[in-house]
Amino acid sequence: MTTTALTTGTGPRERAAELLTTTPTGLLVGGTWRAASDGGTFAVENPATGEVLAQVASATSDDARAAMDAAAQAQASWGATPARERAEILRRGFDLVQSRREELALLMTLEMGKPLAEARGEVTYGGEFLRWFAEQATHDESRYAHSPEGTLRLLVQRRPVGPCLLITPWNFPLAMATRKVAPAVAAGCTMVLKPARLTPLTSMYFARLMGEAGLPDGVLNVVPSASASSVSEPVMADPRLRKISFTGSTPVGQSLLRSATQNVLRTSMELGGNAPLVVFDDADLDVAVDGAMAAKLRNGGEACTAANRFYVHEDVAEEFVSRLAERMRAVVTGNGLDDGVTLGPLVEAKAVDSVASLVDDAVERGARVVVGGSRVDGPGHFFQPTLLTDVPADARCMREEIFGPVAPVATFRTEDEAAELANSTEYGLASYVFTTDVRRGLAFAERLEFGLLGLNAGVISNAAAPFGGMKQSGSGREGGFEGLAEYQEVQYVGMPL
Repeated sequence: MTTTALTTGTGPRERAAELLTTTPTGLLVGGTWRAASDGGTFAVENPATGEVLAQVASATSDDARAAMDAAAQAQASWGATPARERAEILRRGFDLVQSRREELALLMTLEMGKPLAEARGEVTYGGEFLRWFAEQATHDESRYAHSPEGTLRLLVQRRPVGPCLLITPWNFPLAMATRKVAPAVAAGCTMVLKPARLTPLTSMYFARLMGEAGLPDGVLNVVPSASASSVSEPVMADPRLRKISFTGSTPVGQSLLRSATQNVLRTSMELGGNAPLVVFDDADLDVAVDGAMAAKLRNGGEACTAANRFYVHEDVAEEFVSRLAERMRAVVTGNGLDDGVTLGPLVEAKAVDSVASLVDDAVERGARVVVGGSRVDGPGHFFQPTLLTDVPADARCMREEIFGPVAPVATFRTEDEAAELANSTEYGLASYVFTTDVRRGLAFAERLEFGLLGLNAGVISNAAAPFGGMKQSGSGREGGFEGLAEYQEVQYVGMPL
């Protein structure tokens, strides 16, 4: 079955209803969409309304093993496929994603909740991984040289890692799939993709587009499931698996890393975050507030790169908070399908409970609510955009990932204090610094223990740049030249001269 464009001239709700009738809801194994082996399904809900969007096939352990069989069987022929052919498949995939941008955006808004404008932005961002890795697929980093002693010819070549297990999160349903699938395709690896239980539909639609782009049967297998372990455990125990790439929480990542040791798997782990946003006294406050809004409220704050802790120099804190409060009060919360909405729901009810408990804890410890601070009555899972000041260092929201639209602000006096506060976390993914002195900003960046840093910018993710963290935020990189290398093995051949 091929995808078709939606009827034009209708509203988003009418187009969404049409789209849901044509979106895959089964498992993709060996090129065939089918039901789970036991007939089981799970419901995918719209977090803005609580309505069930679809019943999706729930893969069992037997289904996961079948997907692994398909990936293993396809590996030899796919790994031998010319790089140019793999590149052209990725380029056709990019073109298909662009031509179906409205369908993909609608699916993301329906199952994850983000406003349509943001969902369209994710289509652009996610599609760039297909285009970037299409351009990189034909770049051969192999080399030929003589040994320094003049006794050997040295041949160093790169080859596909082999079958990969890709586990994606719910918050960026398209981009997290393309960020893993694209380099695997470029390198010549087959895949078993396990999309998040809360948002599988976008990934499944994307997988169908990749089939239309010419990806051979068995190269990409998709096994959504209500039970993540039903997929991960049998696949990771299979000796034919060579790599796992996971994006999600640190506790789950730690568990998967322990399992990966059994077969000494290659691992890419993009885990939790606790991003500091530092505003120096010389910062351009217009730029800083713009950056703060982007870093905090993009995706409703449900991003591992979201600014989690705001440290503002005491000389500009009052003005910064005043300007940020004005911007946050102008945020329109509602169903992402509606015009003018700039903040959608949180993904599920327990996410609202978690955010509310963090705000309550901060207030109990002395923080002051400047904007918001409360749940929004349903239907749907909404929380007000919230700005807190005078937040003590021991408040949970300064130590734990918030994953919601809450900005807690504390002040600092010296650069040393700012660096100590920013690094006072076991996480090390994203960070943000605002100063008009570029030399100061770069010097401060060298003191920070984070894999990503936005200097006078609130959004820096890019397909051409390596994405990943330090410390308990993970290992490995996705995107950039480094992202392709994660899916390649290096082999050295030595020959006498």
